[in-house]
Amino acid sequence: MTDAAAPILECFPLRPDPPALVPGRPERDWMDAFAARHPYRCLPLTMANTTGWELLCPFGFEARWDGRKGVDSITFKPDKDAVLFDHFATSHFTEGVLTFHLGWLFRTPPGWALRASGVPNRFKHGIAPLEGLIETDWLPYPFTMNWRFTAPGRVKFQKDEPFCFIQPVEHKRIEAFQPVQSSLAQDSDLARQHEAWTKARTLFNDSLAAGDPEATKQQWQRYYFRGEYPDQAAPPPEGHVNKRRLSTLDGQPGDEKAD
Repeated sequence: MTDAAAPILECFPLRPDPPALVPGRPERDWMDAFAARHPYRCLPLTMANTTGWELLCPFGFEARWDGRKGVDSITFKPDKDAVLFDHFATSHFTEGVLTFHLGWLFRTPPGWALRASGVPNRFKHGIAPLEGLIETDWLPYPFTMNWRFTAPGRVKFQKDEPFCFIQPVEHKRIEAFQPVQSSLAQDSDLARQHEAWTKARTLFNDSLAAGDPEATKQQWQRYYFRGEYPDQAAPPPEGHVNKRRLSTLDGQPGDEKAD
């Protein structure tokens, strides 16, 4: 159910079957393959992975760049189930740039833009996503998502693989920030908390290196994940988040109302 007071991301389909739009997912293959799935302990990683929406390839295809600069330097081999492929992926900007048509027109509230990028912490050999910031609070036409080959060669995008990640950004307010160099000595509470963290971190790492059973059992400190101060003296900070819960577009994968 949509909160009437919540900002709205309006999604206008530009084709009968636009690419699926789903909330960002925390899982990554390389994180799963890591020893003890250690990267999932890093809250900043998983939060970045889920702070936005993914657009998924409606079918798979292969793209090959021969290293030349022309539009015809990229050739495509769509999977057999691809429909209207030229309306989805093309070579348009030359210089080894692969262009995706999103199939959606987005509209954000006044002052909000969309940042379009590759999915955070997801890597693809031989090609890299370009990022853009689009003023979708007034734009009456769609934008594209672009990737650039890093070297001549072949890449494969699988069906349901994310090719674009969108994040609403209140972009005009960033200009109000003023970077100011400060001293920890000017904030006694921050200095005390930092000192407590430094001592606790050093003690834990030394204990872990020495094979201390308790430290080995604990494996990692969870101050940030739990939203705790190192000295445990102050109450947890208000507003700490360790799991992102984004709304799902009606009728898309994950929408409870879709059957």
